Amino acid sequence: RKGLTFYEKKKRISKEMVREIFSTIFYCFVAVFIAFVLVFSVGMRVSVIGVSMEPALVNGQEVLINKFAYKLASPRRGDVIAFLPNGNPNSHYYLKRVIGLPGEKIQIIGGYVYINGELYAEDESYDKIADAGIAETEILLESDEYFVLGDNRNDSSDSRDPSVANVKRSQIVGRAWLRIWPLNRLGFISHR
Repeated sequence: RKGLTFYEKKKRISKEMVREIFSTIFYCFVAVFIAFVLVFSVGMRVSVIGVSMEPALVNGQEVLINKFAYKLASPRRGDVIAFLPNGNPNSHYYLKRVIGLPGEKIQIIGGYVYINGELYAEDESYDKIADAGIAETEILLESDEYFVLGDNRNDSSDSRDPSVANVKRSQIVGRAWLRIWPLNRLGFISHR
């Protein structure tokens, strides 16, 4: 035979290579496990029920709630919070956006929210409110109360509804911060 010939060397799998592969797999597993434990020890998963928070959150989505967020700080206007309405443990968690803060006066006039007598400037994506509910008359929030609304203002059971009313600080579980399911909607929840 003329020309060059190449002989394939058989690659041998050494003990060191096997050890390296298994140690890499082990450390990856440990890292994922620790991340999982950390995320779910300070957080909890909640399912979105209904259309009250559309388009930010849609029915059936899974959201991760940061239970630690309000241990050191208070909810801010625009945060999406998770709470049990009236502290009822038999209810599902509600997800709503904080509009009114403790000590403020809230009223809905002509389909718009007023805080302390001034028009609350909101994103134009929100619909004009058709039913002011109990916020038709001015509401004074106590030192531990928050006024919340769903983003889908005309299809939401929120602080305008007497069955929900103002949310007490003790009823708030945490801040919604990450959409985790379905994966095509994965992302952080915006603060408005």
